[in-house]
Amino acid sequence: MKQTRAQARKIRTRANMKKVLTKPRLTIFRSNRYIYAQLIDGQKGKTILGVSEKEFAADEKIKRIEAAKKLGSLIAKKAIAKKIKEVIFDRGAYKYHGRVKAVAEGAREGGLKF
Repeated sequence: MKQTRAQARKIRTRANMKKVLTKPRLTIFRSNRYIYAQLIDGQKGKTILGVSEKEFAADEKIKRIEAAKKLGSLIAKKAIAKKIKEVIFDRGAYKYHGRVKAVAEGAREGGLKF
């Protein structure tokens, strides 16, 4: 079966993560309007916590990359409150630039270690 480039990128990214199942996975989903981030338990595959840009998008008008960075720091703050300090960054099929990179930078600034 033929795969698109995005599907191949996703499979390649996740294959490297299966080696380290002890840490939770910080997964990103990017839509045209919002960006979402979830912490997923590596062993059970259950969502530990999730945040979205919707939580603060209505409050103020900010640029998309700034909002993504704010989202990264928000998930880092919530993760540290649940005593999670180290995660694996799962960008899925998305390239590491723009909003996806901003979420990672915000999470690092918030105190998470990748």
